[in-house]
Amino acid sequence: MAEKTKRVRLTNSGINAYGTRILTEGMELKQYARNPVLLYMHNRGEVIGLVKDVVVDGEEITAELVFDEASELSKRCKKQFEFGSLRMVSVGIDILELSSDKKHLLQGQTRPTISKSKLVEVSLVDVGANDDAIVLYRGGKQLNFASGADAALLPELLNHKENQEIMNEELKKEVALLLGLPDTASVDAVLAKMKEVFAAKDAEITRLKGEVDTAKLAAVTDLVAAAVTAKKIAPEKKDFFVEMGKKIGSEELAKVFDSMHAETKITDVVDFKGGNSATGKAEYKKLSEVPANEILELRTNNPQRYAELYKAEYGIECPV
Repeated sequence: MAEKTKRVRLTNSGINAYGTRILTEGMELKQYARNPVLLYMHNRGEVIGLVKDVVVDGEEITAELVFDEASELSKRCKKQFEFGSLRMVSVGIDILELSSDKKHLLQGQTRPTISKSKLVEVSLVDVGANDDAIVLYRGGKQLNFASGADAALLPELLNHKENQEIMNEELKKEVALLLGLPDTASVDAVLAKMKEVFAAKDAEITRLKGEVDTAKLAAVTDLVAAAVTAKKIAPEKKDFFVEMGKKIGSEELAKVFDSMHAETKITDVVDFKGGNSATGKAEYKKLSEVPANEILELRTNNPQRYAELYKAEYGIECPV
């Protein structure tokens, strides 16, 4: 029993050696499927096997070759195909319909697209024009472009330069309409409008960036002012923390201030004059009860209370 070989690509929708391309979606396969013979070098009398499991996969058509080995040619072709010295498959296509619509044309294409076609035959060949080598038929006749005799059956498109100019004109019209200009606007008018639009966009970006920067700075300065009010930082440190906020942002600066405690003085928490402890301030009865690190501030800020505590401690008046 003949064995299937590795899958091969029969054709795809890319540009081929003729400068045209065959739309996979427009290729008729049913008739060929009824008699899927595999030929050698497109010779009708040299059948070497069958083409099985023809599959359309996106823009490609692939299949598996089965050599019948009924002839020495088939046996030799199978061995050479498996070895790799024969590796190219070429298809014969009957052209049913052509299209020069730009939606069917690719860059570099020189002939109309074959939008509808019929698969006629598949051959194993030794050397082809390229990886997508094909033989084209029209009305049952194989086309010959080398002599120029059949060129009218698949005419060339406009030359590349003319085709490019048409594409550029179409693109210019589309851009003009997007810019709010009529499609008849000149290239200079389109370019001038584009510069105007880009300049306006740049100005808008600059304005928005300025607003964002102003808002960020305002948030930072508000945080710094609040920190000064809460006595978390000294007023003379405002500029330092504003610059810090510019670098790290208001959210991180807020975290810094949240971790700080308000600066306090002994005079804010201690009632040097004595009195009711219900006020929440400490009451010292004699000088020895005052912490050593608060003695100097007590003497400086409240010398009268210092003298009272001194006398209570030592029983004598405090020397000046």
